[in-house]
Amino acid sequence: MALKITVIGTGYLGATHAAAMAELGFEVLGLDVVPEKIELLSSGRVPMYEPGLEDLLAKHVAGIEGSTGRLRFTTSWEEVGAFGDVHFVCVNTPQKHGEYACDMSYVDAAFASLAAVVREGALVVGKSTVPVGSAERLAGLLPEGVDLAWNPEFLREGFAVQDTLRPDRIVVGVQDFGARAEKTLREVYAVPVGQGSPFVVTDFPTAELVKTAANSFLATKISFINAMAEVCEAAGGDVAKLAEAIGHDDRIGAKFLRAGVGFGGGCLPKDIRAFMARAGELGVDQALTFLREIDSINMRRRGQMVEMAREVLGGNSFLGRRVAVLGATFKPDSDDVRDSPALNVAGQIHLQGGQVTVYDPKGMENARRLFPTLGYAETALDAVRGADVVLHLTEWREFRELDPAELAAVASSPVILDGRNALDSELWRAAGWTYRAMGRPRA
Repeated sequence: MALKITVIGTGYLGATHAAAMAELGFEVLGLDVVPEKIELLSSGRVPMYEPGLEDLLAKHVAGIEGSTGRLRFTTSWEEVGAFGDVHFVCVNTPQKHGEYACDMSYVDAAFASLAAVVREGALVVGKSTVPVGSAERLAGLLPEGVDLAWNPEFLREGFAVQDTLRPDRIVVGVQDFGARAEKTLREVYAVPVGQGSPFVVTDFPTAELVKTAANSFLATKISFINAMAEVCEAAGGDVAKLAEAIGHDDRIGAKFLRAGVGFGGGCLPKDIRAFMARAGELGVDQALTFLREIDSINMRRRGQMVEMAREVLGGNSFLGRRVAVLGATFKPDSDDVRDSPALNVAGQIHLQGGQVTVYDPKGMENARRLFPTLGYAETALDAVRGADVVLHLTEWREFRELDPAELAAVASSPVILDGRNALDSELWRAAGWTYRAMGRPRA
């Protein structure tokens, strides 16, 4: 008999995982404690922008014409317990208010509720990003006869569907060489494994560490090239050429070597901070002190972009100056504005008296909720109209394809600061713009 799968928590991770499991052929039941979210998902819609996700939902959600009907959603724990053979826990672990550590309250609550209804012989699979040591503790909350495995997620916003259906690796942490748990998860992931995705089996602590270690490495690489940009600015070098040159070294690679205003979002910043906090609890805080500097470099870039804008405006006050910001999300192909460098820079300039107008292809609604006092435009052209300086802060394809001459005709002063080093500098300069980028020569 085919396995029946439940997904606990239907946010960004859970909604994607539920739809992907249905695509792989399983009957799936998703649970959330927010009725409005369940109602939305049951209609085949999602509360966030993620390319391909709504199409995948519509293909499988029960009640939608032409769907397979393999995917349903509920608010009932009892229904989840009776239905599921495998329960994936996909709830959020945000950063604690005023602390570096992550908030485990949502995970703890999910496990407590699931423990009350789960059937003997079922498998619970944690996918949430948690501090190392959590899985062993959470296993103690489950009734006897119920196994736990830890299966960290590695989703990239904008590529989440692809990353779930064709992952670059599947990591499974099991307790005491848990053959039954491993066998079940090999059955769950049989299709991607058959397509070549590596299946890595390890213990609980290692599985928990993989996600935070991977994010810490990526954050280090991003902050490294941003630190090099600072040196290039002081020495007159070109960080883009530097990155190109070192990126040809196979040991280093070219990815994540584009200097700019740094990383943001709901994962990288909070994950490296939670990692530092947990290392301190384990008595090995010195092992991760370098992450404090990584975090510091990253946050410093935002202030440096503000100062670069101030400099091109004459080095004085922003008061009364019109600033256009292209980008609100922390990365392209997403509507996520959590800890967005673009919005942080826009907010800082606004607080210092600048008249800031923002445009983003997908993040406008979320940006308005977070920063209601900023100005918002319906198009990039409208945002740039009358601007004394333009800041390019999220590397959307739409921005790379803009016509610099068309924008120059409506700007008060054709000055652009490329906070992502992603625009064609020669094209913009040929159209009459003064082009500046972080870590690049001025001419």
